[in-house]
Amino acid sequence: MNEWITRVEPVEARPGPLHGLTMALKDNIDLAGVPTTAGDPRNAEPAAHNAFVVDRLVAAGAVPLGKTNLDQYATGLVGTRSPYGACHSVYSAEHVSGGSSSGSAVAVASGQVDFALGTDTAGSGRVPAAFNRIVGIKPSRGIVSARGVVPACRSLDCVTVMARSVATARRAFDVMVAFDPEDAWSRRYESLPHSRPGRVPGSPAVIGVPDVSLALDPLHEEAWQATLDQAYRLGDVVKVDVQPLLAAADLLYSGPWLAERWLAFGDKLVNDPAVDPTVRSIVHNGAALTAADAFAGFDRLAILARASEHLWTQLDALLLPVTPEHPTLAEVAADPIGVNSRLGRFTNMVNLLDLCAVAFPGPDRSDGLPFGIQLLAPAGHDRVLIDLAATWGGEPAEEILLAVAGAHLSGQPLNHELVRRGGRLAFDARTDASYRMYLVDGPRPGLTRTVPDQGGAGIEVEVWSLPALEFGGFLATVEPPLAIGPVELSDGQRVLGFVCSADGADPARDITSYGGWRAYLAGRSA
Repeated sequence: MNEWITRVEPVEARPGPLHGLTMALKDNIDLAGVPTTAGDPRNAEPAAHNAFVVDRLVAAGAVPLGKTNLDQYATGLVGTRSPYGACHSVYSAEHVSGGSSSGSAVAVASGQVDFALGTDTAGSGRVPAAFNRIVGIKPSRGIVSARGVVPACRSLDCVTVMARSVATARRAFDVMVAFDPEDAWSRRYESLPHSRPGRVPGSPAVIGVPDVSLALDPLHEEAWQATLDQAYRLGDVVKVDVQPLLAAADLLYSGPWLAERWLAFGDKLVNDPAVDPTVRSIVHNGAALTAADAFAGFDRLAILARASEHLWTQLDALLLPVTPEHPTLAEVAADPIGVNSRLGRFTNMVNLLDLCAVAFPGPDRSDGLPFGIQLLAPAGHDRVLIDLAATWGGEPAEEILLAVAGAHLSGQPLNHELVRRGGRLAFDARTDASYRMYLVDGPRPGLTRTVPDQGGAGIEVEVWSLPALEFGGFLATVEPPLAIGPVELSDGQRVLGFVCSADGADPARDITSYGGWRAYLAGRSA
C-alpha cells in the first residue's frame, strides 16, 4: 500500500506513560538519523535531531518504527501525490487513503503501529482518519510544537495524532502538548479557555448540526442521516447556520495562505521528475499573490470569523462530516484538483478560524466503506472534544481532573497511586497567585488560599486525569491535614486538588518562596 518511506530498527522503550507503544511519523517530521523527505526523494540528508514533539514521545516511552508516505510537501487531501506511490484505503484498493498524512493513517488502520503522527493544515490529519476508520486529533494551533516539521503554511500547521481508539490517541496527545519557547508559533495550552463560558459542569453538552443540506454524495448522505439520528448520544442537539464556516474554507487555496506555501517550499518546485506536477501547479499560483491580496484575504477571514463567533457561546461542539464523498483513485486521476478541493469543504476552515477538531468513525456507508465525522470547537477545548468522541465510541470518558503538588507528582514516591488507578498526566500548571504552600507532617506540602492575594507567583502543580470510578478509592488514601477540595489555576480554571486545613498551615513552615515541591526538595538537598 506504499505507506512507508523509511523503516527503522525499534529501540528499547523508555519507562513512561507511553511505554512500549509503537509509532510512525509522517515524513515531514524529523527523526534523528533519517532523511525527512517531505515526499521528495531529493531531500536525502539525515535529520540531525528529532522534532520537539518526537523527543517528548520517545522520552515518554514510545518507539518509532519509521517514516510514512504523504502527499508531497503536505499539499493534498488524497494520498496520491507522491513519487513513492499512491496509498489506498485499508478497506478498498480502489478508493484513496486520504492525505496528506496518507501513510500514517494506513500504518495505524492496518495495525502496524499503535499510533502515528501526521500534520493537518487543511484537513490532512482528519481526511485519512475518516477514510481508514480511525481517530484523528487535530490540536489547537500552537499547543503542539511544530519545530522540526517541514512547513506547509507555518501559521496554520498542526502536528496531529491518529490511533485506532480515542484512548490511545489521548495518551499520545497528553504527552505532545507542551510549550516550546524555540517555536515562534507555540502557545501555552493552559492560557486558553478550556470550555464554553457559563457552561454548568455535568450538564449535557450542546451539539450543533448544520441547518441546511450539505450536498453529500448519496452514500455519504445516507451515513450522515444515520449520524444525525444518533447524535443525541453526545448531548442536546441544535441546528445552526454553518455558512460562514464553509465560506472560510474556500479561502485556504484562494487567499494569501497559498503564498505562504510558496514561501515555505516554492524553491523546490522546479521542473524535475521528483516534483509532483499537481503540487507544482497549485502552489506556483502563490507566487503571483500581492500584499494587497494578502490583506484582502485577512479582512475577509475576519468578517467570516465574526459572523461565526456567536456559535461558540451556544455550543460545546459542532458536528460535521469530515468529507462530502470518498473518491476512487481513478476519480482523483481524472480530476486531481477538483476532487481534492471538494474533500476540504468541511476541514479547510478549522485552522483559519483557530478551532480544534477530532475526527472519528461514524456509521459505515451502505457499501461497507468507513464514514468519518468530526467535532469542532474553539482553541483550547481539545479535551472536551476528545471526551465527546470517546462517548460516541463507547469508550470511558468520564474522568476527574486532580491537581497534585507533592508526593504524587511524576517521579515522586506516591505517583504510583495515580498510575495504578489509570491516572494520566493531563498538563502542567500553576495555581492562582493567591495560594501559599506549607510544610506539613510527612513531610508533605499543603496548599491554602490567602485572602486577599499576597502577590505570589502561584505554586507548580501537575493536573492528572483520573477515571471517575477510581476517584473514591484514591480519596480514601488522603490523610489529614490534607484534603481534596477546589483549586483555582493561574488561567482561572478550577479543578479538584490537594488542599490543607487551616490547622495544618503553620506560618513558621511556609515554603511558598520555593514555588513548588520539587524546588523545595532541591533546595533542602543543597
